[in-house]
Parts: sequence; structure tokens; C-alpha cells
Amino acid sequence: MTTDFPLWTAVVTPMNDYAEIDFESLESVLKEQEVAGNGVLILGSTGEGLNLTSEEKREIVKFAKSLDLVVPIMAGIGGFNLEAQIEFIKFCDDQKVDALLLVNPIYAKPGKEGQYTWFKSLMVETDTPCMIYNVPSRAGVKMHPEVPSRLFNDFGNYMGLKEASGSIEEFKAFRDAAPDAPLYCGDDNLIKEFVDLGAVGHVSVASNAWPSQTKKYLNLALENKSEELFEDWVACVDLLFDAPSPTPVKALLFHKGWINSDQVRLPLVKQDLSTETEEALIEADRKLNAWFKSLS
Repeated sequence: MTTDFPLWTAVVTPMNDYAEIDFESLESVLKEQEVAGNGVLILGSTGEGLNLTSEEKREIVKFAKSLDLVVPIMAGIGGFNLEAQIEFIKFCDDQKVDALLLVNPIYAKPGKEGQYTWFKSLMVETDTPCMIYNVPSRAGVKMHPEVPSRLFNDFGNYMGLKEASGSIEEFKAFRDAAPDAPLYCGDDNLIKEFVDLGAVGHVSVASNAWPSQTKKYLNLALENKSEELFEDWVACVDLLFDAPSPTPVKALLFHKGWINSDQVRLPLVKQDLSTETEEALIEADRKLNAWFKSLS
């Protein structure tokens, strides 16, 4: 089931004005993705996974599974304590989560062998498909290109690599190290470039606010229909990162009426998002909707 979904949305975790989880809005967010036919990633960095308690993360997994969505659910396994990560993997397996996203441990900055051993120590504990995640801007270290290559050869549940370094050259290095291993774009502004280089799918922040539009853009790229791509795509999605993510996309979702509040949790604060960026996001939303409508 998981391999049938080229687009995964790294969904936000909606909160009320007191920074408590808003499950009503979370259901709305998840149902929007279901309607669009996108896989959902809960508890990623866009979902403020590291800002949540262990109990809150368990509640979110249980709630998402209770909705019986017809699209698969991937859970982010983030952090730096091995035993805690294994424990949460076991919990996700008990809840029958469809896939897991594994990332290099933050702060420690392991080398090549440390990275491989970290992922191996997690993947050996589960049969669930595992996507690994290269995001040096958050983890503090670049993934070595040989790591996904070795994991692809050693584990039948290796699902692919989400590449979010923002570097075309690094993407090429991963592709060349393991030409047959699936690669997913992890940067909304590089979908076309990464697909042209062999990406089979995308894990997106933008599809929170633009689920059908992002899916259409990705499919056009995968079908090599460059002439139909939205020409202002990069400018629009870049606005989602004008302040620490997911602050901008939450503000847009709140404006659209899809969530009840644009609240984020410390260390994020709404004040880091400028009024100018909010206004630009509303205009980007108008443009993207008009483009999508013109194709129907």
C-alpha cells in the first residue's frame, strides 16, 4: 500500500490557543489529505514532533488510526535516545502504522558508521516499511551517501530516502551510490529538479495547504509535462519557509478555515511570522487555486 503513494504530506499538529492538541482540527487536516489521496506523515518536524510529549505522540497515533483513513499513515521517529525510539517503534507497530520515518539523531552528529548502525539498530526491530530522512539543517549532520545504499541492500523493509538537503549535488550522490534505491524529494521548491534526476515521489509541507495542487504539480513532473507546471510554484512554496516551519503553513491553514488556531508550541512562536509574509501567502493561495482550476 505504501509504495502506491508518491506524495506524502508532513501534516501539522493543530493546537488551540493554549498550545494543546486540537483533535477536531487534526481530523480536518487528515481528512483533507484523504480526499486528495495523499499519504500522511504525522509527528514529523512539520508536526512539531519533538515539541510533543511521549504521551501526546501516542495519542496522535491512536487518533489518526481510529479514523480508518483509506490512505496510509507514516509516523515520524525522531530524537536521539535509542531505547526511546525503539519503544515508540514497537508502539507504532502495535497500532499498525503503515510506515515509519527515521532520521539521524539530532545533536550527536555521528559519522558514516555511526549513522548506519543507528538506522540498523532501529530497522532490525520492525518489519514495517521505513523511510530514512536526510535533513542536515535539523539533524546537524549530513547523511553519508553509502548509508542508504547499505540499508537498501540489507533490509527488505527499506522504503526509500527522503532527501531534504536542498542540494542537487547531494541528491545525485545518493542516486549514484544506490541507483535502484527509491529517492523521495524532501524540498517543496525542488520537486521538478529532483524528479528529473530520478525521484519517485515527494514528502511535502506545501500539500498541507495545497493537497490537490501539490499532487497535480508532482504528477505533472513525474509525467514529464514541464510545460503545464505552475510557473510561480517555487516563489509560492518558498513563502512557507520565510519563518520557522510550520509557523507559515499553520497561519495559511488558519486563514483558510481548515484549523481553529495558528498556534505553535515553544520554541516556535507566531511572532516570527511577518504580516507581509502572511499577506503574500494569501496571494499565493489565490494564484495556486487559479492555476489548478485552469487545468480542470
